[in-house]
Amino acid sequence: MTAISPRLLQKYNVPAPRYTSYPTVPLWADDLNERGWISLVKKAYEDFGESEGITLYIHLPYCESLCTYCGCNKRITKNHAVETPYITTIMNEWDAYLKILDTKPKLAGIHLGGGTPTFFSPDSLEEMLGIIIGSSEVMPDAEFSFEGHPNNTTRGHLQTLFDLGFRRVSYGIQDFNEEVQKAIHRIQPFERVKEATDVAREIGYTSVNFDLIYGLPHQTAETISATFEKVAELKPDRIAFYSYAHLPSAFPAQKSFEQFLPKESEKRNLYEKGKQILTEMGYLEVGMDHFALENDPLYIAKKNKTLHRNFMGYTTSPSKILLGLGNSSISDVYYAYAQNTKEIDLYKEQISLGHFAISKGHMMSKEDIETRNLILKLICNHEADWNFCYYSVLGKRNWDKLKTFAEEGIIEFDAKGIKILATGLPFVRNVCMVFDLRMQEKEERKFGFSKSI
Repeated sequence: MTAISPRLLQKYNVPAPRYTSYPTVPLWADDLNERGWISLVKKAYEDFGESEGITLYIHLPYCESLCTYCGCNKRITKNHAVETPYITTIMNEWDAYLKILDTKPKLAGIHLGGGTPTFFSPDSLEEMLGIIIGSSEVMPDAEFSFEGHPNNTTRGHLQTLFDLGFRRVSYGIQDFNEEVQKAIHRIQPFERVKEATDVAREIGYTSVNFDLIYGLPHQTAETISATFEKVAELKPDRIAFYSYAHLPSAFPAQKSFEQFLPKESEKRNLYEKGKQILTEMGYLEVGMDHFALENDPLYIAKKNKTLHRNFMGYTTSPSKILLGLGNSSISDVYYAYAQNTKEIDLYKEQISLGHFAISKGHMMSKEDIETRNLILKLICNHEADWNFCYYSVLGKRNWDKLKTFAEEGIIEFDAKGIKILATGLPFVRNVCMVFDLRMQEKEERKFGFSKSI
């Protein structure tokens, strides 16, 4: 492992976007109406649909119990009668897109997220997905995946989704320590996770991912090590090792354990410890917080420089069209972004009235597209060629920042392009912020000058 300077870790330990989009959602211009959205969806499919297909993200928001660490958009209920009207709304929204496209769309992938997708019964999922898949032309290399809760992902779920073409499942583990699990109200014994993993592989799933989180209450270097010992027994194909985001003003349940959270320096040590163990276990770093075994398609895409990133994270799919179905879901059609309303009942009402349930959007300028392309290359490939835009619009403060990064051994750049060095990998997002012109414009308006990043 490459040694990282503690001084640099401290210096660049600042809030930074994850750049699943550019501009980031808080900086969207909110300049998109329904007519404009319909027009740009059509244009995107005409330009990219035939060659790349579309990817669907379907948001399934219900959970039976509240995980107190969670920052997702969800609704807690044990009433499974909510499944049918929600599925009906998803179908109506999908039908509206089919009318826009006016063709049987090519389908490059589906991802079910939440909430807890496996809150929904296998029959409900089969009904919804059967219609979507049946009205599409599934591409030969399409990737279907879903997020499952080990406690309620049954053999029935796994078999039904497998029969529909799903081959990848992601389990939200977070941590195996009992004290940590109790604090975050997500108690799932190792035996249950093992059963869910074993059954998936027995049925034929070719990729199992574990989501793990560092920075949770009561975590220590010892508990992280013990968690990874259990992970090693199951050897998932991929691991996402995320930083816990503490936002109690937005998610009040997080207040219940904030006195037990590790300090910032301790949290960074937890990540370094986890990364060290992952490396020793044979996992290779794909990108920010993501690791995979050497023969996993995600790592192969990274090695071949074909890795892509969207609102679902890193992906092997090159599709430029991501349509989000369901409340709070986000769509990206290259020329624009749109997010559905987060409120479930309002979402259902707007769709039932024949409208898209868009609550916020952003039309991409030429500069936005160029910026996004460069940031995506840095985040996925850790290098990018320059384009004319950056020689013409980057200010002196930005160039000075790049020169500082170069002096610190984080990057190197010349007239052809920019490359993030091995010692600079922890600072990818800091480097990307240099090119985040939307963020800098916001700072100028707030402070009245171009604030140094």
